Amino acid sequence: MLAFTAARLLTPTDAVEHPLLLVEQGRFLEVAAKSSLQTPAGISLSDFGDGVIVPGYVDLHVHGGAGFDVMDDDGKALPAIERLLARHGVTSFFPTTVTAPIDATLRALERLADAIEESQSGGQRTNKVGSGRTLALGIHLEGPFISHARRGVHPPEDLVAPTLPLFERFWQAARGRICMMTIAPELEGALEVIAEAARRGVCVSLGHSDADFATAERGIAAGARHATHTFNAMRPLGHNTLDHRNPGILGVVLTDDRVSADIIADGIHLDPAIVKLFARAKGPEQTVLITDAISATGMPDGRYRLGSFEVDVREGKCTLDGKLAGSVLTMDRAVQNLARFAEWDLQHAVAAASRNPARAARIANKGVIAAGADADFLVLSPKGEVLRTFIGGVDCFSA
Repeated sequence: MLAFTAARLLTPTDAVEHPLLLVEQGRFLEVAAKSSLQTPAGISLSDFGDGVIVPGYVDLHVHGGAGFDVMDDDGKALPAIERLLARHGVTSFFPTTVTAPIDATLRALERLADAIEESQSGGQRTNKVGSGRTLALGIHLEGPFISHARRGVHPPEDLVAPTLPLFERFWQAARGRICMMTIAPELEGALEVIAEAARRGVCVSLGHSDADFATAERGIAAGARHATHTFNAMRPLGHNTLDHRNPGILGVVLTDDRVSADIIADGIHLDPAIVKLFARAKGPEQTVLITDAISATGMPDGRYRLGSFEVDVREGKCTLDGKLAGSVLTMDRAVQNLARFAEWDLQHAVAAASRNPARAARIANKGVIAAGADADFLVLSPKGEVLRTFIGGVDCFSA
């Protein structure tokens, strides 16, 4: 058994002053104030002073980091990415594909499924928890079922119409490990694929879309329940002089309580005022932070791969032919930015990186600190800086 305390705990639904957390076999056994719970005899107490204990962050959208892409055919790629994520407070994530030739996507899905299954199997999971690496829980399929008009930097020659047979090929290659899928609902065949993916438990996310309001609503009715990097790669408000009468997909995402939505809060993809507007619209329950991090994350400026192509990175901005191409944002910085841009307290900002993404993707026992949940947690400074990361109760910084 392990015991931990600090000045404060954000669960994140509640705040507890001078908490005591008991961990056994990788899960929280008890969580309470020190005044009401005794440290068991013979158990040493790890005291983090004026630190703030919060749930581990969950990133639903990661393309890479530390110089590697999740689609790389390199055994060093995922371990390097996972170590970087853990240093920035991410304890669980979805490796995210980018549009590529179908055969390349199928191979990447197979490799990612292999890695996920290996890390989650018995003794291998125990070894990985002690390795200082975050855990990949499932795959996010971003592309090829996206709009040509809102493709961003996804290669146009590799975009394809969504069909049930092609979705089944992806599903079989990933051996059912696709947990999230970004799709444009206006594409022919999209509603059928959305319905089937949702039936299988996939978090279907609307994104890279030029849909009008009615079509986006049909996508939600078919089973979509989330939106990908809101405002980016979406039909904008103000597209023409009559858009206030047809707000399109953004009108749905910002107002429909059936969907949660994520944003890239790096100060580059969205102006801080738009982040504040988004946070007010979706509120503290449905605001989700992602990084959309690419291989350049944690690296110096230069030229880096994203899937099958290369992007330029200068002063924190990733571009291809002038278009934004992912980010080098880390989740700890995203939390601090959201708190500042939206004028939210740390508790609400932390929830957007922990409880909310876990709930959006229906990931059990993640993103919260409660008896029975996985003991994935962080120790933050009062300003939100990551001081320590624990996965399954094991300190990643000591690995």
